[in-house]
Amino acid sequence: MMAAIEKEALLQSSYLQDPIETVYFGGGTPSILSIEDLQKLLTVLRNEYQIVPTAEITIETNPDDFQEEKLIAWKQLGINRLSIGIQSFFDADLQWMNRAHSSQQAEQCIKMAKEAGFDNITIDLIYGTPTLSDEAWKENVDKAISLGIDHISCYALTVEPKTGLDKMIQQKKIEAVDPDKQARHFSLLMQWLSDAGFEHYEISNFSKPGKRSKHNSNYWNGVDYLGLGPSAHSFNGKSRQWNIANNALYIQSLAKDQVPFEIETLTPMQQLNEYIMTSLRTMEGLSLDKVIVNWSENELAQILQIAQKPITQGYMILKENHLILTNEGRLMADGIASDLFFV
Repeated sequence: MMAAIEKEALLQSSYLQDPIETVYFGGGTPSILSIEDLQKLLTVLRNEYQIVPTAEITIETNPDDFQEEKLIAWKQLGINRLSIGIQSFFDADLQWMNRAHSSQQAEQCIKMAKEAGFDNITIDLIYGTPTLSDEAWKENVDKAISLGIDHISCYALTVEPKTGLDKMIQQKKIEAVDPDKQARHFSLLMQWLSDAGFEHYEISNFSKPGKRSKHNSNYWNGVDYLGLGPSAHSFNGKSRQWNIANNALYIQSLAKDQVPFEIETLTPMQQLNEYIMTSLRTMEGLSLDKVIVNWSENELAQILQIAQKPITQGYMILKENHLILTNEGRLMADGIASDLFFV
């Protein structure tokens, strides 16, 4: 698999034209890779791509995968940011989500990361689970703040169809997710982190000033990106492509020097819809000036007309020629964005 990914990196080297500011090892648990595998892949990337010296290089990891030797080696490889799947600091939540780590490991791994010299750490927290009370949710957020975390990504628990979790809910073995509770937890979260000095720079992401994830920000700002590996997605503003999901077929194709992907070329209106969706998720919002420059005044007029309803409802504001969602609007961001889409 690693040989195939390295081959794809070579074959796709012309996809990104601008200097690269972020490298992100994600999509599962890349921290289980050996140091040698990571080193080989990073060497290929540095040889074939124009990666700036100050690039943000992130690796996703879980608390149960932490080792002092591994942390030191990651630092030596140039990895300078950790994204840790904490999810919760309560054992009851972690057991309900079938996580492998304990609450003790969740707290200890952050201390280990800091001792190893990592000062750019983000953690994931999950809200809205049946086992998580409002009070426990507050304790989770307070714990993250007390541990000196400057970037927190928070997600409502989603139950995917045909998963083990979905089956257990259908069989009444565990309690179903309550959407009202999730909305309440999100509203509370926005207030708590605002009071603690965090910027709500994207729907799911909060950071102290100057501590935003460059990778997340680039994605939501429409910067081109290249994804490597099975199921990886890539985007260059004009088209979107995705690799096949089958591991064996992926490896077989790369052995023949072929990148196995499907591609969709976006029409101008699809590009506009993409911009509407991503920009509204950010605290800066949708730039009306950008709509005029990249599309036309006709599209601008339609957007402004439809936006009057959420503005009147208090879900959106027009500020300095940007449409920006309010806290209430963020609770229904997807619906508001879809109302603005061009079909």
